[in-house]
Amino acid sequence: MASGSVWAASEKTTFQARPVSEYPHRQTSENVTIAAEPFLTDEQARDAFGKVNPWREGILPMLVVIQNDGPAAVRVDRIRFVYVLPDRTRIESTPAAELRFLKGVKAPTTGPKMPKIPVVGKTGKNSMAEWEIEGRAFSAKMIPPGQSASGFVYFQTSTSSHASTLYVSGLVNAVSGAELYYFEVPQ
Repeated sequence: MASGSVWAASEKTTFQARPVSEYPHRQTSENVTIAAEPFLTDEQARDAFGKVNPWREGILPMLVVIQNDGPAAVRVDRIRFVYVLPDRTRIESTPAAELRFLKGVKAPTTGPKMPKIPVVGKTGKNSMAEWEIEGRAFSAKMIPPGQSASGFVYFQTSTSSHASTLYVSGLVNAVSGAELYYFEVPQ
């Protein structure tokens, strides 16, 4: 039993986003910096999601880090993410809570059924239902001055390109109520 619990503990991920200044793809406007990094490789996915690699399931996970260096808090409760491909195709982000339902349910068979022998430990669980998918999603509502927030945003696409852009809008200065200029973070 002790070896099993050691294995389970080593399987847990302790992912931490780096400071916004350490990402090569970022944009600063009105004292707010947004950085983005797509997670495509198995190594990146293992660090953030454990055994699951969303990219292999047709979902592009994009880590977004927002640093507020301004004097006022920034509301991000209406933030909008759009992934723009080089051919100008626009892909809206998919809420993390919906990813577990993308594959749908298995259709029932209509033919004669043979009795199945139950197999212990085997389940038909959707890999996108792992806690890391929703637990690591971008969920901040407000970013105080001098603070940062980070999380993953998900896009239903099997295409990624270094010529793509993450378009971010909907950030609002919490004091004045003015919407901040949109951000275009190159990939």
